[in-house]
Amino acid sequence: MTTRTVLHDADIARALTRISHEILESNRGPDDLVLLGIPTRGVTLAERIGSLVSDFSGAPVPVGAIDVTMYRDDLHRNPTRAPQPTAIPPGGIDGKTVVLVDDVLFSGRTIRAALDALQDIGRPAAVRLAALVDRGHRELPIRPDFVGKNLPSARDERVFVRLAETDGAEAVTIEGR
Repeated sequence: MTTRTVLHDADIARALTRISHEILESNRGPDDLVLLGIPTRGVTLAERIGSLVSDFSGAPVPVGAIDVTMYRDDLHRNPTRAPQPTAIPPGGIDGKTVVLVDDVLFSGRTIRAALDALQDIGRPAAVRLAALVDRGHRELPIRPDFVGKNLPSARDERVFVRLAETDGAEAVTIEGR
């Protein structure tokens, strides 16, 4: 098993800064913008991006979390998933531009589940997707609007995002045979 580091802490910081600027530019400012992270690391990334967007724009940006566990189509294969809390910021998502934030975009199934979960919460004006890593291999017609790093990978490789808040270190690694 070989492991190689593809993003170090400075690379992650640069990617999140770029994503934050792109979100602000795409939305034409911070108005009616809500960031929702997908647990676990997507929530941490959403908080970081929210902080950066607020710093750049001078206006607070609501950040929350959306659990997709019960909306997944693979629960029969992995029934022991523990649901995480969903935290929708005050003011909700109706009529807002919601940016879903996740660490790694792979098949697109987690994002499909997040879109289903959003329907139960409200009706956003638009939904965008930010991913720190897009590794390809999509099974559904889903693509990110904001990407930190496109990382072509083999299906049997695994991509790990480690963040200081959850893992005590910052890196994106890829493991393969």
